[in-house]
Amino acid sequence: PINFNSNPAINLTYTKMSMKLMNNAVSHRGVTAKSFRTQDSKLISSLYPPPVTDLKTLPGICKPFPDVFDPASLVDYTIPVVEVRRMRESELVHSRVAMLAVVGYLVGEEVEEIPAFINFDGEITGPAINQFQQIRQGFWEPLLIAIGLAESYRVAVGWSAPVGDDVYTLKDDYEMGNLNFDPLGLAPKDPAKLKDMQTKELNNGRLAMIAIAAFTGQELVDKKGIIEHMAL
Repeated sequence: PINFNSNPAINLTYTKMSMKLMNNAVSHRGVTAKSFRTQDSKLISSLYPPPVTDLKTLPGICKPFPDVFDPASLVDYTIPVVEVRRMRESELVHSRVAMLAVVGYLVGEEVEEIPAFINFDGEITGPAINQFQQIRQGFWEPLLIAIGLAESYRVAVGWSAPVGDDVYTLKDDYEMGNLNFDPLGLAPKDPAKLKDMQTKELNNGRLAMIAIAAFTGQELVDKKGIIEHMAL
């Protein structure tokens, strides 16, 4: 199988040929996209390695999901490999944001009575979902600048310039999620151990995405902070 990062030239050729095959089948045979997926998925899989095969070579696969973690069945033979790579990049980004959000929820509610941590005024209280509205001027401006710088760096490292067919695509030589940011030197040098750590990151990120959705829903329902529920 073709690895996502092993041979960019073959990866690009595979993607373009797959899309051309789909377009020709739809336009010349007069079939719908839905019927094409059901009738010709075996044809595509016989000509080119399916994206799901490449996905199995990436981190994120472990028990109790011995196969690809894809509960919504988003990956099939009609999706180009470049699209699957973009999905994995999105999963990693949202996982990291969700893990930070979980910490922010719990810490923000726990230290709300300590003035040193509350925007220097001691007036931000209540559930985390309502704390944003209480923050005064002077906090958001530096935060937005920091987020803009971080996102600009991420785009420069991993995303192709929006020219021609490379709109909204990752660079062929970019490893998803690898921003060369490891100030504490935690990443193992051994490939097997590194893949295991990346799998743990994804698993914790997936759990965090579910947790932050649950936190938000719970606080919207009963207007109580998560810390209050944990104290019961």
